[in-house]
Amino acid sequence: MIITKLEPFTKEEIEKLREVFDVYIKTVIDIEKRICSAGMDRHYEGEEILLAQGSKQSNIWGGGVDLETQVIDFNSFINIRPNDSNTSNEIQDMDIRKKYEELTRFFFKEIYG
Repeated sequence: MIITKLEPFTKEEIEKLREVFDVYIKTVIDIEKRICSAGMDRHYEGEEILLAQGSKQSNIWGGGVDLETQVIDFNSFINIRPNDSNTSNEIQDMDIRKKYEELTRFFFKEIYG
């Protein structure tokens, strides 16, 4: 189940987001509009939702949350964008990584407190 929102996910929503991978939740975040789409099988699904809602491609980044270790990762095929100076699956720009991590912690307050 994919949920897209501007506010932190509730405990109940996090349970629904676990349906695809159980202990891992894929996330796609518009770091400027502060919108998170989560729970997809493939990152491009969340990317499509955000683009349809008016997000700019250069503001959309993918990664995920490991619920067991609480590790946030910055890895997604949608991050490969040479035009935005990102030539890897990983978010390479440290400022963007920092924003992505801060927003992930915001959206998953239930996990990170």
